[in-house]
Amino acid sequence: MRLKHTIFFITLSLVFLLLMFDSVLARSKRVTAYTSLHEPVARAVFNQFEKESGLKVFFVRLSTGEAVSKLDAERLNPQVSIWFGGVGIGHIRAKNKGLSVANPTTATKHLEPKYKDKDHHWAGIYAAPLVFEYNTIMLKRYALPIPVSWRDLTKSEYKGHIQMANPGFSGTAYNILTTIVEIFGETSAFKYIQALNRNIPMYSRSGSAPGKRAAIGEVTIAIGYAHDAVKFISDGFPLAIQFPAEGTGYEIAAVSLIKNGPKDETENAKKLYNWAFGKSAAKVYVSQSFAVPFVNVPLAKGAIPISEVKTVEQDDEWAAKNRSRLVEKWHNVVTSSQSE
Repeated sequence: MRLKHTIFFITLSLVFLLLMFDSVLARSKRVTAYTSLHEPVARAVFNQFEKESGLKVFFVRLSTGEAVSKLDAERLNPQVSIWFGGVGIGHIRAKNKGLSVANPTTATKHLEPKYKDKDHHWAGIYAAPLVFEYNTIMLKRYALPIPVSWRDLTKSEYKGHIQMANPGFSGTAYNILTTIVEIFGETSAFKYIQALNRNIPMYSRSGSAPGKRAAIGEVTIAIGYAHDAVKFISDGFPLAIQFPAEGTGYEIAAVSLIKNGPKDETENAKKLYNWAFGKSAAKVYVSQSFAVPFVNVPLAKGAIPISEVKTVEQDDEWAAKNRSRLVEKWHNVVTSSQSE
């Protein structure tokens, strides 16, 4: 009887050890991530990385603003190792809040200084300019002219026809807000926003939602990123784009490693980070989202390089440092305008 008990406990111990080993092995082959890429794009990107690396990526999709808030809330016990995608201003905020960690790497040596952090906390995978997206059928139905400038959007004929996201939630919308500030100067910019608000019936949480609604005819005009609009056009939606005459802002879609992320994922996260800036990843960005990466790969038909666009003198460091103040000011202006 004693021998049977001994054999039983030895067997049980071996099973337990094997399960522990399998668990450790599984953890050693994983990476946990927040991503602000569109979910289908993220899935394609991570699937390609998994094929090449043998690692498994577990991800949750969050907007840029949501990602920064989530990382900040989890700062004492980070749940992910990497933040992949999202407007660069958000990655600067994450760095300023002490949420990301430096990762010096030769993988980003090809990037211009303005497309990466001098302290190696984040780096860009592609740039995307802001555009006006308009539904050609809806524009014709309402006999509206194509808006060609930021000032055009404040004209009374566009009342109820324009949509953008809320900069309190959306990195895209905050990029729009800072672009307006950079074009008009802060005082005039908020007078402009007050006028623009009269033409916007609602603000979405997601930066890409207005473009989707314009594509399907739920709204006539949206403000969003060019590569998202080009994807809808390629898919056959009656959408067209117009770059504003005064110039436009742009996002630097970026990647950051998270400070004090799961320790058993550190090296795997670095592998994903370094891979993000190479040609293999860039080909997925191109095929899935019409983005224009910072590495030399064939572009999708209709993709628009940032070099061909009139852009504003964008200061993302300033934009990141002044976000709370500008978003609060935007909220106050919009709220007071709506109560008039």
